[in-house]
Amino acid sequence: MNDVFPPLPVPRVVTTDGRTIPVHRIHCIGRNLADHAREMGATPASPEARGRPVLFQKPADAIVTDGRVPYPSATHELHHEVELVVVLGADAPAGELTRGQAEALVFGYAIGLDLTRRDLQAECKAKSLPWDIGKGFDHSAPVSTVIPATEIGDLQALAISLEVNGEPRQHGELRDWIWDVPDVLIELSRLYVLRRGDLVFTGTPAGVAALQRGDRFVARFGTLLTLEGEIT
Repeated sequence: MNDVFPPLPVPRVVTTDGRTIPVHRIHCIGRNLADHAREMGATPASPEARGRPVLFQKPADAIVTDGRVPYPSATHELHHEVELVVVLGADAPAGELTRGQAEALVFGYAIGLDLTRRDLQAECKAKSLPWDIGKGFDHSAPVSTVIPATEIGDLQALAISLEVNGEPRQHGELRDWIWDVPDVLIELSRLYVLRRGDLVFTGTPAGVAALQRGDRFVARFGTLLTLEGEIT
């Protein structure tokens, strides 16, 4: 193959035992915890009438693995959203997934931040426009190391949390998801071909707020994983 120019490096996340995983796509789900849906002015979906979840994407090269996040351009409201990140280790079979097939796709989990240019997102919402510019920007997806799913017990018995400058900001119990991991993967499979190396951000609890230059953050997935970083 005679490329016009060399390809850019493939973004990668790192496992807890030092291996790397090339990232294919980053899928995200919004309003997946009821307290955050209310915080954003929306009515939480009920289990009986959930419809389709709010889905969006970030570019694969938005990941940050060293914790150093440059404050983004064109915003004065950079907000944090701590989320559990699902890492797929296999390609999905053709057709709609069963819950068992969805669970079998999962290699492991990470803790991450879905960083948001909230002012730009709000502008787009007010004009009924897509809000990609509020979500899919450079360095908008800090991610921890990845722990294999085989090393985790009952996922929904665990919690995620975020501290900024030593002060608690967010805490969410995973049992409070509206769509659990198989649900999310089934919904995504109806719209996209899921591939190994896909990351899925699964939604944030209440408490989203602004980050400033110099702020230090610590995100936690129970006692299993920690992501530490700074807004530079």
